[in-house]
Amino acid sequence: MRWILLLPLLILLVLFGVSNKQEVALVLWPFDLAWVAPLYVAVLVFSAVFFLFGALVAWMASLPYRRRARRMEDAARAMEFELAEFRAAAAKRVGPVPPRPGSSLVPVQRSAA
Repeated sequence: MRWILLLPLLILLVLFGVSNKQEVALVLWPFDLAWVAPLYVAVLVFSAVFFLFGALVAWMASLPYRRRARRMEDAARAMEFELAEFRAAAAKRVGPVPPRPGSSLVPVQRSAA
C-alpha cells in the first residue's frame, strides 16, 4: 500500500531530475556557505532528508501507542492465565459430569491402580 503512494512521487522526482541539469548555488544565509550542484541533486538530497525527517517524526509519534499496546498485551496475557486457572479450579470442583437421562452411554468406572 505504501508503494502505491510513493511510486508516483519517486517517478515525479526522477523526471524532475532528468529535466533540470543546470547548476544552482545554494547559500545558507547567516553563514558564508555556498553549495554549487545540479538542481536535480539538490532537490533529491533535500527530498531524501525531509523524507527521513518525516519518517523519524512518525516513528517517535508512534512510541506512546506502542508502549500502551505492549501493556495491554501483557494485561491480556495475565487475564488469560488467570482465566485458565479459574477454569481448572472449577473443573476440579465440579468433578465428572453425569450422563444425561435417557442416554445409552454408560459411565466408565476408573479403578485406582
